Amino acid sequence: MIKYIALYKPPADPEAFDKAYFETHKPLIDKVPGLIRQELAKVQRVFVPGMLGDAQPYLIAELYFESKDAMKAAFTSPEWQVSGANLTEIGGMELVSMFSAEVVE
Repeated sequence: MIKYIALYKPPADPEAFDKAYFETHKPLIDKVPGLIRQELAKVQRVFVPGMLGDAQPYLIAELYFESKDAMKAAFTSPEWQVSGANLTEIGGMELVSMFSAEVVE
């Protein structure tokens, strides 16, 4: 299994970002083919300051796929393209760092 992780910095207007993210972006991601599950978490506290530099995480999104090939196929889907366009519209692309990780357990 592999997951795609998005770490979001705090937005200028958290309430507006949350509304846009949870009402428009999340439902679009839910439609991505091959997605097994989407897990979202709001960061409450960083216990080791400085670990992530000056970036205080605000939101963590984890998208799970069965395999690297399934994830790559999802990235070429129209649903993924629409979700990326939406993330740009709501200002999320300016806040996010993304990477993938193999789930080992």
